[in-house]
Formats: sequence, C-alpha cells, structure tokens
Amino acid sequence: MTATAGTQRWAPGEQILWRYRGNAPDQRAQVHICRPVTVVQDTDDLLAVWMAPGTECVKPVLADGTQVHDEPLATRYTAPRTTVRARWFGTGVLKLARPADPWSVWLFWDRGWEFRSWYVNLEEPRIRWSGGIDSEDHFLDISVYPDRSWLWRDEDEFAQAQRVGLMDAARAKRVRRAGQDAVAQIRAWGAPFSDGWENWRPDPRWSVPELPADWDRTPAHTAP
Repeated sequence: MTATAGTQRWAPGEQILWRYRGNAPDQRAQVHICRPVTVVQDTDDLLAVWMAPGTECVKPVLADGTQVHDEPLATRYTAPRTTVRARWFGTGVLKLARPADPWSVWLFWDRGWEFRSWYVNLEEPRIRWSGGIDSEDHFLDISVYPDRSWLWRDEDEFAQAQRVGLMDAARAKRVRRAGQDAVAQIRAWGAPFSDGWENWRPDPRWSVPELPADWDRTPAHTAP
C-alpha cells in the first residue's frame, strides 16, 4: 500500500488504510481503528474510498474482550482496552472526505443496494501519509436520510468523553460548531448529499484489501 509514484494522489483501485488514533492524550500516537479500503476517487477536492463487505479490520475492545458499546457508558472510556482483528459485518461502506472538513460522510446500503442513509462522522481533518490517512474520532455524529431528515447521534458519548477528560471544553466547542456547520450543509442539501453518490457501485474487478501485518506503523505524515 504505497502512494502513486510521482504524485501525492492515489489512483482509483489502489488500496490504502483509513485509520483512527486514540483520544486520550497518552494514546494519540496509537492506532486503535484501522480499515483497509479501496480508492474510488482522489482529487484536490475529495477523497472517496470503498470498504468492502468482509474486510478484515482492527477495532478496540475492552481488555476482557467485551465489545466497547456493551460496556456501561460510565466506564466505557476508562476501562482498559486492547485491539482485535475482526471482519466488517453487513454491506460495504463508501466514505467521502473533503480535505479541510472536520468530518467525513459515509454511505450505507441495505442488501440489494437499497440506499439506507448518510452518516456524518465528526473527526479531525485527515492527515495523509504514503499508506493512507489518519484521523481522530470526535464521538458526535449525524445521521441523514433520503427524505432529507437528520438527527444527532451519540450525544451521550460526546458528553461522557468530556466528563472523563478525553475532550476539553475548547475542543468540544469546536466539535459542536463543526457539527452545526455540517447541519447547515445538510439543510442546504449541498455536497455530497446532492452529488448522487447513493447511485455509485464498486468496480466488480476490485479485490477485498488485506490487513497488513504492520497496520499500526508510525509513518512520516504529509499534507492533508
């Protein structure tokens, strides 16, 4: 998984890693989510990638093996954690990210390519490196539906992250403002919601990317 020779852009069909680092100050150098994806489009304006069904990913779990979302909210972010390899369940996910946006937009389908929803994942603007992109999740999210309705997601986790010190007041304010900017875009039905990505389909020749042994390597980062 390397960048295209002679350019900072990846070509359609190349396979890269979409990663998130930990939120705690002592974990921000550690990758705790890693998803191999296939590049759909990579331009100055937009990075679009496809995560195929069944892709082997890395995700966080509690040290005793408990799934993170099965842990009570009060201890969800303070209980010791580790990472495990697991297959992505369900249908695939198309992820869209504009370089400066503090969010990415994910598209979900039900079986038979019945479009379900967009998901606005609030996060740090992504940092590019030769093998992919790195970001940090900001807990708060937004679901958007084909009828143009929308709703906030994970506000309880966003509040809990602040209570346990994973996000200070200044950062929380920036994240909420980013969410409001995303909502303004939803209400105006701007890109990418109006761009027809829900009609996109992956190239049938693409193989499912493999998770490399060095998925957590520390890269020399480049520009967003």
